[in-house]
Amino acid sequence: MAFGPAAMGYDRAITIFSPDGSLYQVDYAFEAVKKGWTAIGIKSKSGVVIASEKRKAQTLLDVDSIEKIFLIDDHVGCSFAGLASDGRVLIDYARNIALQHRLIYDEPISIDYLTKSVADVKQMYTQHGGVRPFGVALVIAGIDKSVPKLYMTEPSGQYMPYYAVAIGQGYYTATEFLEKNYREDMSIEDTILLALRALSSTLKPNEKLTPNTVEIGYASLQTGLFIKMTNEEKSMYLQKL
Repeated sequence: MAFGPAAMGYDRAITIFSPDGSLYQVDYAFEAVKKGWTAIGIKSKSGVVIASEKRKAQTLLDVDSIEKIFLIDDHVGCSFAGLASDGRVLIDYARNIALQHRLIYDEPISIDYLTKSVADVKQMYTQHGGVRPFGVALVIAGIDKSVPKLYMTEPSGQYMPYYAVAIGQGYYTATEFLEKNYREDMSIEDTILLALRALSSTLKPNEKLTPNTVEIGYASLQTGLFIKMTNEEKSMYLQKL
């Protein structure tokens, strides 16, 4: 992100607004999100799906051991784009919040409250000196009392519900594809295939998705559980593309 001379000085601290009302450190955090691996979330009447790519950034990198979709609780999962270290910390925080809620209230945490709790932490880190914003966006999805829910949290602490959302390097291409092809009445299988097609649209002509370079998690209304796919299940869906 390039800023002119007017930006000079206003990005030295997180607590200083620029004359146009921007917090440049927060804007820089958004740029970090755009450099992350693409992740896509889709909600339909049948459930929710999260699909995320894994790229072999280095020759000796073992992508099979890299996790991009995380279970927060039995009914909710999450993925991120941006700084992986920031994402890991926020996911651990979300898991702790979900666990505490179960211990205190003996019921699953609502996805709305879980998302708000994570977004509150991200917002707090945009208004205190000596800290920096979290350079990560989270896609949070699951089944909440027989209702599919899909949220995305931004580095600023803003969070919004979505029918479909994409974050990371390929967000622009994937969002265009989803806007043209999304239908709310899809089955869970069609929702998974749409997520894979949207993810495929962000790849270069000589690239293709394989079970080792994509992760898929979904929650259907039938079970109410968020499930991560095995390589065998991913292979089955990739063959249908």
